[in-house]
Amino acid sequence: MAADGMDLHKLRTFSVVAAEGNITRAARRLSTSQPAISKQLAELEEALGTPLFHRLPRGVRLTEAGHILLRHADRIFQEEGQAESELAALSGLTRGRLTVGASTTIGSYLIPQLFGAFHRAHPEVRLELEIANTTVVQAMVLDDRIDLGLIEGFVAAEQLAAEVVHYDEMVAIAGPTHPLASRLSITARELVAYPFIGRERGSGTREVIEAKLSALSVELEPTMSLGSTEAIKRLVIEGAGFAIVSKLAVERELQEGRLLAVQVADLSIRRALHLVR
Repeated sequence: MAADGMDLHKLRTFSVVAAEGNITRAARRLSTSQPAISKQLAELEEALGTPLFHRLPRGVRLTEAGHILLRHADRIFQEEGQAESELAALSGLTRGRLTVGASTTIGSYLIPQLFGAFHRAHPEVRLELEIANTTVVQAMVLDDRIDLGLIEGFVAAEQLAAEVVHYDEMVAIAGPTHPLASRLSITARELVAYPFIGRERGSGTREVIEAKLSALSVELEPTMSLGSTEAIKRLVIEGAGFAIVSKLAVERELQEGRLLAVQVADLSIRRALHLVR
């Protein structure tokens, strides 16, 4: 997929065109021009490598690929609206400041979408974000340094009220030239033979991975521990080792082929993302 492919703006335009069945009506609804709509659709189709609409004399009709994308788009916008509602209900603010702490993966790859939705609904509220690992975010909530926290690790303190707001899938990744790239499947125990690049201690990502591997009686000690998922991705792309990271963090690299997903037959990690107060 092209680097500027399926962004939310183009996806929203696609969804409106699908609902209207007509580019001219969609342009009126979005207060933009027909050529601008056509350009966005063409870019989206080029990025996805497939036609999304049949162009008809009096409108457009979804292709099979278009129907599939529309189902996913509906879910994305429903989730966006739910996130907006949950944040609004939690804060109870119409103006003022809301300070959120987020663990690294959430802060980098999920918060921009949530903050965007919240700001559209509550433009008078000033949003502030603190990004740290799970342990630090929980400490900030307990010390009243932030209003609420979003973490991907385990909730460790009884004084914290927590609720699940999202789920995240973890994926093993390797660079295209890494020996694991040629393996159709591998077991968790076999991973021990390869250099592993992981997050630092205190990271929610590391806690979840270690817990899952422990249940399989597998101990995977990192040869390198880093506090940044972006740094981990760069090292994996360069062939320095493999990693296990949030799928949210590597969607673009997987689509572009700069990283490959490694199928680990006996390891499936789906973790809950918590809001803590």
